[in-house]
Amino acid sequence: MPKPNRKVIISCAVTGAIHTPSMSPHLPVTPEQIITDSLAAAEAGATILHLHARDPENGRPTQEPDAFRAFLPQLKQATGAVLNLTTGGSPHMSVEERMRPAAELKPEVASLNMGSMNFGLYPMLNRFKEFQHDWERQHLENSRDLVFKNTFADIEHILKTGNANGTRFEFECYDTSHLYNLAHFVDRGLVKAPFLVQTVFGLLGGIGAHPEDVAHMKRTADRLFGDDYVWSVLGAGRNQMAVAAQAAAQGGNIRVGLEDSLWLSPGKLAQSNADQVRKARELLEGLSLDVATPDDARDMLGLKGGDNVAF
Repeated sequence: MPKPNRKVIISCAVTGAIHTPSMSPHLPVTPEQIITDSLAAAEAGATILHLHARDPENGRPTQEPDAFRAFLPQLKQATGAVLNLTTGGSPHMSVEERMRPAAELKPEVASLNMGSMNFGLYPMLNRFKEFQHDWERQHLENSRDLVFKNTFADIEHILKTGNANGTRFEFECYDTSHLYNLAHFVDRGLVKAPFLVQTVFGLLGGIGAHPEDVAHMKRTADRLFGDDYVWSVLGAGRNQMAVAAQAAAQGGNIRVGLEDSLWLSPGKLAQSNADQVRKARELLEGLSLDVATPDDARDMLGLKGGDNVAF
């Protein structure tokens, strides 16, 4: 059973690379929008900000380090939240392209996908018919024949680069095999406790979001990692808060944000990331749980501190 009054990390994934600008007018795209939305999310209670960058002209995901430099120094100055950079980027990018921001900017935390997988976004074409930019429809349609490549060599390269920079990782595990892949790198000594395991539910190509799926991933992680890991969850789309509630009740941490879901409730778009963070906070407070501060998270995850980054 979870300990009473334990601290729960709320991660907020601010923009991501899955949703496109035509899907919601509230999706942050420009550096200014990313800064404003990130700071509001931190003020609402987000402990960790998980960050992608986009081309400000058309909203297309980009892993150009300068696109991250357009907002990271301002966020570092304005908030104490832990800043977490993606190495997932977009499934359409090469690994070399995806890892450049984390390699050059040396954040406290970077995300790391723990296995290759099908990554199906094309069902969103059934819900969204009109697009502002040509790339959006192609982005979704191309996912019918897309393998998100994360080989053992890719993972090892990113791990060694991040380890050399003192960067810790948000290990994104979309299925049970990804937990075993992570255990392989733990056994090799390339991943050391305490490490953050972000189990992902409800994305086409990964495990589902049924309560038994959540319980199965937790049982497997417990068996593989014991007390060495910190468990967090994200539920895609409509699964966001249901998965968060189950995990919070079972001792987990939670991730929300417009990367993972555009919605606040059925049929109602979230007008900001802060909307979802506030809802997550209310969920935790309803369970008599405390939200972790950024410094709490740094202690829980053994982070190097916000002053030891390259931005």
